[in-house]
Amino acid sequence: MTNPILVTGGTGTLGGHVLPLLREAGRTVRVLSRNPRESRDSGVEYVGCDLLSGEGIDAALDGVETVLHLAGGPKGDDVATRNLVDAAARAGVKHIVYISVIGADTVPLGYFQAKLGAERAIAESGIPWTTLRAAQFHDLLLTMAEKMAKMPVIPVPGGIRFQPVDSREVAARLVELALGEPAGLVADLAGPKVYGMGEVNRSYLQARGKHRLMMPVRVPGKAGRAYRAGDNLSLDLPVVGTRTWEDFLAERVAH
Repeated sequence: MTNPILVTGGTGTLGGHVLPLLREAGRTVRVLSRNPRESRDSGVEYVGCDLLSGEGIDAALDGVETVLHLAGGPKGDDVATRNLVDAAARAGVKHIVYISVIGADTVPLGYFQAKLGAERAIAESGIPWTTLRAAQFHDLLLTMAEKMAKMPVIPVPGGIRFQPVDSREVAARLVELALGEPAGLVADLAGPKVYGMGEVNRSYLQARGKHRLMMPVRVPGKAGRAYRAGDNLSLDLPVVGTRTWEDFLAERVAH
């Protein structure tokens, strides 16, 4: 009987793709959740835990050798990750796999800086580790476009570009890494095409049969300069995802 793989963030978008892949690989999975639930799959167990407070972490890590750390939010990722790795070290975990974001070390925004802090906590934990930096998911761009489409005039930040990647492709890569040996910081994973914010909004509106005025705006400060410089992109990747934003829209959005 193999040890369970502990998955944080297993109830989110990425976790929803990761869990069935781990089960297909024959692994049992323990999922951290603030609100534990019953599982219809005997190979998946949901356990209560709060990474920010640390409550329940030690019990959740009992018997675990591999941790797949997917949990994240708008803030606090560095704190939650430090709590996790401290407990993982006590439990004798042998491999931590972490999903970070492209630009964690270059984009001067709180979210990216927290991701970088989490990366460092893992790298300095003494536990063998693997970190994958991925681009923004198509799902995130869809959420942004949906919210902006509710405005009578859509602001379009000039120079801001995205290289969105399909969350299912990221999930497949993470499972591959989790089932393999610790590899440190691996190659970034981004999508096959780069889009300006205006392109994202126009394609969404067209898919929904809507029309909105758009107004160019400039993003000031260090963050604006970082985005205009493409610090959130990986343009020279040897391998990229295959599913485009257009593919995703065709699947998710109907006229």
